[in-house]
Amino acid sequence: MLSLPNLLTLSRILAVPILVFLLWRPSPVDYLVTFVLYCIVGITDYFDGYLARAQGRISRLGQFLDPIADKIMVAGVIVMLVSTRHPTELPIIAGLHILPALTILLREIIVSGLREFLAPLHVSMPVSRLAKWKTTFQLVSLGALILAGAVPNAEWVHLVGLASLWAAALLTLVTGWDYLRVGLPHMD
Repeated sequence: MLSLPNLLTLSRILAVPILVFLLWRPSPVDYLVTFVLYCIVGITDYFDGYLARAQGRISRLGQFLDPIADKIMVAGVIVMLVSTRHPTELPIIAGLHILPALTILLREIIVSGLREFLAPLHVSMPVSRLAKWKTTFQLVSLGALILAGAVPNAEWVHLVGLASLWAAALLTLVTGWDYLRVGLPHMD
């Protein structure tokens, strides 16, 4: 039950409060530490699935915890970046850029609810290749936005983060619609 892949997934969940704490009132050093921890968490996201498949140790616990770990990390970081001040005294995600952040959060809630609704009906909603790209853009965007706080004079890092956030939101809409198309025929 507590195989190495599952322990890696649990470590991602346990890292979220640390990420949130570091983003609470960060200095550039805190942003740098947060960025390093965020990268480690992202790497464990890759390795828990890889190891589970390679070792033939895919478990129900891992299948349950993996998407939860991803969602709480993304939600926690987005909320903190919306409320955390950039050295410019504006939140790192502010103004119009809150729209892609909200799009990502709302899609995660909708897809989770849809999966929960469809599970008793034995309707599978496998993760698509496009959804994996969405996750990649999300991870890159949030990492770049965290790093932007560590290097406030490198405005391009912040811009890369915001551009990736918008790309992730666009893919979020496309993949969210794909999931809804699968689920809608099963609703009365």
